[in-house]
Amino acid sequence: MPVKITAKQYEQENKILKEEIERKTGKSTEQLYEEREKRVRDAIELKVPDRIPLTANVNIHLYTGIPNSAGYYDPIGFKWAMRKIAVDLEPDMCNAGLPSSGAAMEALDVKNRLWPGGPLPPDYGLQFIEGEWMKEDEYDLFLADPSDFMVRHYLPRLYGALAPLTKLPPLGVLFQGFEGITPLFASPEFLKLARALSKAGKETTKFRKAIGDAYEELALLGFPAFAHVGTGGVGGAPFDVISSFLRGMQGSMIDMFRRPEKLLKACDMILERRIAGATPADPKKRGNPKRTGMPLWRGDKSFMSEKQFEKFYWPGLKKALQATIDLGYVPVPFFEAEFGNRLERLLELPKGKIIASIEYVDAIKAKEILHGHTCLFVRIPLSSKLWSLREVEACTKDLIDKCGKGGGLIVEVRLPDKGTREDFQKLLESLREYGRY
Repeated sequence: MPVKITAKQYEQENKILKEEIERKTGKSTEQLYEEREKRVRDAIELKVPDRIPLTANVNIHLYTGIPNSAGYYDPIGFKWAMRKIAVDLEPDMCNAGLPSSGAAMEALDVKNRLWPGGPLPPDYGLQFIEGEWMKEDEYDLFLADPSDFMVRHYLPRLYGALAPLTKLPPLGVLFQGFEGITPLFASPEFLKLARALSKAGKETTKFRKAIGDAYEELALLGFPAFAHVGTGGVGGAPFDVISSFLRGMQGSMIDMFRRPEKLLKACDMILERRIAGATPADPKKRGNPKRTGMPLWRGDKSFMSEKQFEKFYWPGLKKALQATIDLGYVPVPFFEAEFGNRLERLLELPKGKIIASIEYVDAIKAKEILHGHTCLFVRIPLSSKLWSLREVEACTKDLIDKCGKGGGLIVEVRLPDKGTREDFQKLLESLREYGRY
């Protein structure tokens, strides 16, 4: 995209691309979508598809020329980049990211994230800032009235613009006399807060209108989503919520020793509320079964012992996975670090209902553990970004040889930072043929 385009031009290009894809393949984009969706569905259900489903991971900026900051400040440019990757590389599942308005985050003075084009240079990735957003002596406040805690304690710490909320009185028993606190809202700091909220709201509305439904637009070109954004699910392990968003890693690790019962109560409450607020999958909407991502951060061997995993992590994660399945979704837990034989716990859950995403877990060992029970989504090592195309091809084919028999495998091909569109297309076509059953 050498020149910035308008939303209207983008829509016109979509129509042209649809015609080109159908002319090139001799199939409608609806047929292509269903073929890819079936291929993925067969892998999930442990059937043998026509070939192993592949996804492609490429450096967005280096491949498309669009900076990472577009996901925060240029929604049309960001959609254009995601579309180019899908149309060029033809993955069986595509990704349109999780873009968000950078202007809205600036207005709110976000404290726990750094994003490209804002606090970071345009080509950087989003950075998460962990903190002790809930103090060690605040468990009782959180457990007694989580909504009040969020409004008067948590949100003012995460968003500088919301700092005045700390001056509100406890809201849980404000049955009458609300007018008595209204002078607060006329103060300069609350008026400033109101302006910040108004600006954030307007910027978010504008951004969402521009970004539209990027996944649906890709689906209309024949590409299913990796995960169906906006699906109900119940999230991942409740311990991760506390460790990543409330107490921080250090705080949550200390809590396992100093206040384990309160930690467990908080985990239970978070999960109960998430389940209560979850919505069942809608079979009438595109893509079945609906896939929902589930990042996991603290349950691997480097963060906690086997005993701690059994007590603090697995019970909540198991309930979250089962609840997500019961709602009609396919959870995709991301076992990003070395979970090793902890993957055996997945055997306690229904067969053919989960995609286990692994990255630094031994894929051969994982296949041995989960073969015939759970589909594996294996991501080629991150170091492949620096490999040659031949090395990426050899690594992927070796993985297919060792883990592809009998179905139940999806592979993400991480493409090198150096390479042309034609190089990548040839590589992926070679892997598609090699992965045929």
